[in-house]
Amino acid sequence: MSAKSQHNNILLAVLGFVTVVVLVAVIGYFTLDRTPEVIQGEAEVSEYRVACKLPGRITDIRVKEGDYVHKGDILATLAIPEADAQEKVAEATAGATDALSALAEAPTRRETVESAYQIYQQAIAANGIAEKTYGRMQRLYDEGVMTAQKRDEAMAAFEAAKAGVEAAKAQWELAKSGAREEAKKAAKKQAQAARSAVDVVRSVLKETVQRATADGEVSTIYPKVGELVGLGSPIMSISMTDDIWGTFNVREDQLKGMKVGTVLKVYVPAFDRQIEMRVTSLKDAGSYAVWKATKTTGQYDLKTFQVKARPVKRVDGLKPGMSLIIR
Repeated sequence: MSAKSQHNNILLAVLGFVTVVVLVAVIGYFTLDRTPEVIQGEAEVSEYRVACKLPGRITDIRVKEGDYVHKGDILATLAIPEADAQEKVAEATAGATDALSALAEAPTRRETVESAYQIYQQAIAANGIAEKTYGRMQRLYDEGVMTAQKRDEAMAAFEAAKAGVEAAKAQWELAKSGAREEAKKAAKKQAQAARSAVDVVRSVLKETVQRATADGEVSTIYPKVGELVGLGSPIMSISMTDDIWGTFNVREDQLKGMKVGTVLKVYVPAFDRQIEMRVTSLKDAGSYAVWKATKTTGQYDLKTFQVKARPVKRVDGLKPGMSLIIR
């Protein structure tokens, strides 16, 4: 074989190798680099907790986890002995203040008025006697047959008798007019305050019966029957299944113009079908979230955004925790 033939064979081999390398590179570019990226999210729901304002003991739990409840349904009952005792004390106090208020409002009895009048008349009579006695003592003193001390004693008795007349008259007038208006108002206010205290205790006792404040599904029950729960301790959690949405963590290079109002095609593995979800919020997930350096030199980073989207139409069976896939 000539040298020229060997040179041609070597050249053909090199060209073939280069061609194979180029073909592999092209195929890799159009296949590996074109693999669609997958964004995985999760279905979430609003949730509220049922709790009591006061410490108590669980006496009954009417539901179990997974039950669907409606607003107003009884969920659990508690026993709060202290509140029961406070209600009895408050009711007794209210009864006493009502009686005092009624007594202040009632007119004075005729016998009481008559008795006060008789005392007034006796004071007038005593005053008359004291006045005459003082007059005699003064004359005797003027004649020199009575000491000044005796005259002064008679004068003091006369002054006391006059004061007694004024006091008896005031008592009689008070008996005729009854209790003062200020006293009546004070008694009425005390009765109202006592009744308000009863209402407060009764509102607290309503906490012994825990009811659902909104429709939803019982997701978690924390205590058992017979256990004590503390002040504000949760008894159970209710998932509001009608308020469901999906949360996705999306790198900014994957947003591709995504904004509030954008309708997404979302695959639900649990149902093996696609649903439509509308973006309702889009915000920076924070510096702690996953990020990606676009170059080895780290010239800039791609941040992650939290995207929330709600189903365009109601999706029966969609539960919190189910996977949601965006391709």
